[in-house]
Amino acid sequence: MSEDKGRPGASGVRQLKYREALNEALREELRRDESVFVIGGGIGQRGGSYKVTVGLLDEFGPRRIIDAPIAEASFTGAGVGAAITGMRPVVEILFVDFTSLIIDQIVNQAAKYRFMSGGKGRVPMVLRTQGGSGNGLAAQHSQSLEAWYYHVPGLKVVMPSTAHDAKGLLKSAIRDDDPVIFIEHKLLYMTEGPVPQDEYTVELGVGDIKRGGSDVTIVAWSNMVPRVLSAAEKLAARRIEAEVIDPRTLVPLDKQLILESVKRTEHLVIVQEAVRRGGVASDIASIVQAEAFDYLDAPIEIVAGKNTPIPFNVQLEKACVPQEADIIEAVQRVLHL
Repeated sequence: MSEDKGRPGASGVRQLKYREALNEALREELRRDESVFVIGGGIGQRGGSYKVTVGLLDEFGPRRIIDAPIAEASFTGAGVGAAITGMRPVVEILFVDFTSLIIDQIVNQAAKYRFMSGGKGRVPMVLRTQGGSGNGLAAQHSQSLEAWYYHVPGLKVVMPSTAHDAKGLLKSAIRDDDPVIFIEHKLLYMTEGPVPQDEYTVELGVGDIKRGGSDVTIVAWSNMVPRVLSAAEKLAARRIEAEVIDPRTLVPLDKQLILESVKRTEHLVIVQEAVRRGGVASDIASIVQAEAFDYLDAPIEIVAGKNTPIPFNVQLEKACVPQEADIIEAVQRVLHL
C-alpha cells in the first residue's frame, strides 16, 4: 500500500472528486471489517448533505448505515459506547460548528478513556465533520475549530487537502485505536485529484511536501493548501520559489518535516483559515522558534482569519479569511521584499 501510487502520472490512477474518494474509503473499510459502521443525520437515503455516503445504505443496510435523528449528543454517545465495546464507528456531524453539542462525549469521554483505564480500554472511533468558510453559510456554519481538538490530549486531528490524502487518511483513521477528529472542508468536496485504483493508506502523522522550493517554507492545511499552491505559482513568476508543506494531520504533527524545510529555506510563513487568536499556527510557530531559531533569517509570518465571526455576505466572508494576495504579501515581508 504505497502512498507514491497516488501521485500524478502513476499507473492505475483515476481522477476522483474529494467526496468520491471519501465514499470509496468508507465502502472499502465497511467491506473489510464488519465492526465498522457509520452513524449520523441524513446519511442513509439522502447520502449525506455533501453526498459522501451515497449508495452505502443500499449495499450495507440500515444496521451498518444508521440514519440517526438530529440529536448529535445521543448518536455520538452511542458511537463512543460502541467503540469502547469493540466496534469501529464512523460518526458524522454535518458541521464542525455543531460539535459544540458533543464536547462532553468527545473531550471528557472518548479522549480520556484509554488513559483512565490504564491503557486497557480504547475508543477506535472516527468523528467525520466539515468545517471552514465558503458559500455564504454565515457565522454558525462556517467556523474553523480544529484548535479546540488540537488542544485535547487523547485526540488525533486529521485535515486532508486532496482526494488522495482524504481516502488514505480516512482508511488509516478508521483502523486507528484512538478517537480521530476527521475534518473535511466544504469547498474541497467537488475538487478532483489522482487516486490509485489499488488499495492504499496514508499514515497518520506523516506530512507531505506539496511543492518543492528553496526560498521560503509555507505551511498550510485543508483548503488553504490549494490557495497557497496558487499563490506559490504567482510567486514563482517573480522568481520566488516557495516550498509548500501540508502536515495532513495536526495531531500527530510531522514537526520534523517542517523543521527540515525551515532549515533549508530559512524563512517561514504559516497559513490557517481559523482565526489568528489561539490557533494551531501559533503553536507551530512556537515549535519552530524553539527548535530551529538559529536557522531563521526573519521573523515567522502567520496569515490567518480575522478575529470575528464569519459574515453571511460572501464578499465580507472573503475579507475575513486568507486570500492569495495576503499570502503573497506575507512572503514578501518575510523575504524583505
